[in-house]
Amino acid sequence: MKVTKSIFTVAFSLLLASLAGCGGEKQASVNPNAPVDLTIWTHEDQNRTELEQRLIREFQKDNPNITVNYVTYPSGKIKDILVAGFAANEGPDIFNIEINDEYPFVVNGRVAPVDAVAAGFKDQKALEDAYMSKMLDPVKMDGKIYGLPLELTNWCVYLNKKIFRDAGLDSEKDAPKTWEDVMAVSEKIAKHDGEIITRRGFDFRYPYYLISWMPMVEQLGGRLISEDGKKAIVGDEAWLKALEYMRDFSPAGKNLGSPTYTAARKIFDNNHDEIAMSLSGLYQEQRMAFANPDFFNSDDWCVIPYPQWAGATKNVPCHYYGHYYMVNAQKSPAQIQAAWKLLGFMLSHSEDYLKEVAIVQPTKELFESDTFKNMPYSDVFKKDLEAGSVVYYDENSPKIDSLLKNAVESVMLSGVSPESALADLRKNVQAVIDED
Repeated sequence: MKVTKSIFTVAFSLLLASLAGCGGEKQASVNPNAPVDLTIWTHEDQNRTELEQRLIREFQKDNPNITVNYVTYPSGKIKDILVAGFAANEGPDIFNIEINDEYPFVVNGRVAPVDAVAAGFKDQKALEDAYMSKMLDPVKMDGKIYGLPLELTNWCVYLNKKIFRDAGLDSEKDAPKTWEDVMAVSEKIAKHDGEIITRRGFDFRYPYYLISWMPMVEQLGGRLISEDGKKAIVGDEAWLKALEYMRDFSPAGKNLGSPTYTAARKIFDNNHDEIAMSLSGLYQEQRMAFANPDFFNSDDWCVIPYPQWAGATKNVPCHYYGHYYMVNAQKSPAQIQAAWKLLGFMLSHSEDYLKEVAIVQPTKELFESDTFKNMPYSDVFKKDLEAGSVVYYDENSPKIDSLLKNAVESVMLSGVSPESALADLRKNVQAVIDED
């Protein structure tokens, strides 16, 4: 993974010098009973808001000196609001956004290292031991941990057994293990009205290419960025094979799927003979149970692992992504300590987050709990998560994801050859990393 230390906004650049030393290293003694006011900024999620506000009320009963102001913002706006807040020295005490947007806050010294003791652990080793392997890597720098996972998500394949039967397939024997299988099975399942697809066998998660398409390239030995961070697009053969697959899958080829259709995960739960296989996370089960309880409670669906190429050089499941709660390093030592104490309490309720919000916090305790084990096919998600790796993240990842989208969709929708799409992608991604 490329680790870059460029500044992702002009405002941050101007502030870094004045805020040097605000990296959470304050060692001043703290009166644990002194009044403390905390503010949390997070993205909107009604079910999670209800849970977290309840947990905050419980926390405040035992810590009456700590007052918590819980503020939510739309998911699409919170990043810009955070940047503006930090630039004006008015950022919140606690916040969370997606890791690819949070990472610059870590690199630029804007967040405080986790106070493991305040968060309820004996020390940092005990904190790290509480989580599944690699789950804290995205927020670890120079031996310190800078965030605690609110949720980490990976995608596997939801499969409709009824549609398989209708197409003369056995959902166990014919469930695809390889991308070659996905194509072959989709050809048997797909139905068309002229050029319009009325039933898809499978379709991709557009436009989440870094998460769900890059693994196809990596399975064949390709890389987005070279290990030294200097060269874009490594392993042309892998890239071309993955792009050729998308061309063959698209309306320009066998007409099996397209970014222009309704997202597969949005129609899978309907069970209306529209899609046989869809990529989604464990959270989809809760959505299915709410939207279509009869289907959820039936034996007509299952979950299978993320496919691999028949000629894969290594096993690469779908990348995982998620949010980490972080603490503003510019706050006082008392606020920082209280913030980690609050977060430690909230996130110790991982089973409540899973049951009430379908959020997976990758703790060993949760993965060993009956709550997790009793969720259908949770073992499939766990195995892929343990074998997987986090999505590419740095301050350039949104821009690079957009470039991947342009490359893949130009092949699928505009008749651009895989070779031309790859050449343009290489040039554009190289320009992005050269800016650093």
